[in-house]
Amino acid sequence: MKSSKLSAKGRSASGGKAPVSQISGQSSKAEKEKPEKAGAELDEKSKKISSEAEKKEKPKHLKTFRQSGERNWYVIHTYSGYEEQVADNLNQRIESFDMGDRIFDVIVPKEKQIEIRNGKRRTVEKRIFPGYVLVDMIVDDDSWYVVRNTPNVTGFIGFGVRPTPMSLEEIERIKKRMGVEEPKYKIEFSINDLVRITDSALKGFEAKVEEIDHDRGKIKVLVNMFGRETPVNLDFLQVKKI
Repeated sequence: MKSSKLSAKGRSASGGKAPVSQISGQSSKAEKEKPEKAGAELDEKSKKISSEAEKKEKPKHLKTFRQSGERNWYVIHTYSGYEEQVADNLNQRIESFDMGDRIFDVIVPKEKQIEIRNGKRRTVEKRIFPGYVLVDMIVDDDSWYVVRNTPNVTGFIGFGVRPTPMSLEEIERIKKRMGVEEPKYKIEFSINDLVRITDSALKGFEAKVEEIDHDRGKIKVLVNMFGRETPVNLDFLQVKKI
């Protein structure tokens, strides 16, 4: 009878709570699970960070090109006015990335022109295609990446990220234009434009441009005199666009 009272008293003293040994067992189990859970979360985070780092290292738009070994000329687009800088930077990158066996030449197409400044003729070099640079190369992942990531290059001319090679006829035509020794005249008006004659016996008359000879720097204009149009041949320096 006493023992049953003692048991009841023991239960009453403990307030119906679990024994200390049971609580400590649960506590140690929770402590054991806690670092395991934290470790799993850390692993998950590190995997996520690694995945994001890999995405950053490899541009999304980079696709695998077939190494066909075909050498062609390609056109890259640049910010206007940065063509020479792009060519210089790309040549440096070709050397530093050891790409001489895949990227062979970089040119900014130019031609000589005669222009007028302060009433005087002078010969200048003008870019044939402002905002564009030509590259002779074999396209693969590495060579594409070196060219595309040159500062101030905005992309290749082509479909999507795949560059379109230029035809041999186009290249020959451009090289021929670049290699012409006699400079062309820079004439800033077109057929049917209205001009004012600034020199000759017809100074002050207005005329309409009928023909332009870029090689010789000559133009034919139609001057309205006595109720009819009269053709007159002039030097392009003798007229000014209205």
